[in-house]
Amino acid sequence: MSAAYIIADVTVTNLDQMAQYRIWSTKAMQEFGAEVLVRGGAIEVLEGPWQPTRLVLLKFPSMAQAKAMYGSETYTHARKVREGAGIMRMVVVEGVN
Repeated sequence: MSAAYIIADVTVTNLDQMAQYRIWSTKAMQEFGAEVLVRGGAIEVLEGPWQPTRLVLLKFPSMAQAKAMYGSETYTHARKVREGAGIMRMVVVEGVN
């Protein structure tokens, strides 16, 4: 079974609301065994036109776990809390063995 990674590129427009989202998203990540590898931090673009402002990288034991977290009741609530607090671009990708 290969690990899976959720990669999110986040543009925050409402700091207070996004802080509430982080509380709920953290609960969801913990429920599904996510390992937080990157959550904010300095960004330096090395190539291409991409200009992210905040990146998040989560590692899950499997693609099924990552997708289960995204579809969970806890994360669904987190997404509702986040509505209007920014722009979220998110993908899940299978890792290598």
